[in-house]
Amino acid sequence: MKHIFKLEGTWNGGRNSEGTIEAGNLKTRISIPEGMGGPGVGTNPDEMLLGAAATCYLITLAAMLERSGIETVSLTQISEAVVDVTNNIFTYEKIIHRPQIVLKAGSGEEELRKARLLAEKAEGSCMISRAVAGNVELQTEPMILVAE
Repeated sequence: MKHIFKLEGTWNGGRNSEGTIEAGNLKTRISIPEGMGGPGVGTNPDEMLLGAAATCYLITLAAMLERSGIETVSLTQISEAVVDVTNNIFTYEKIIHRPQIVLKAGSGEEELRKARLLAEKAEGSCMISRAVAGNVELQTEPMILVAE
């Protein structure tokens, strides 16, 4: 089975203009970020790629924890991307995911070990991570806690 995703986009002018994109439930304004010499209106490709990678990783991790029978009190995440600009060439170098998994009270060493293993394994199971692998360095720094 194949799933087709469509996006419609418009752009109003040259490099420092802005546009819009719409794909399913996603509808937003777009432009080049202010820090890269653009107007900073709406979102941009760098944030969109980070958003795709982060949400894919988070959903994949949640599904893997659930399938493994590991009960969580909370699952949160901070992700960041590193983009290098050298000689006016923009290179998306790295994405780092920092999930924080809080396991239910009473969870033991085995659950902690398994949660850490799944946090690291989720990166390779995520469709977006697999799509960018080899071009963008992917890193995971999980923090696993047990609720009191």
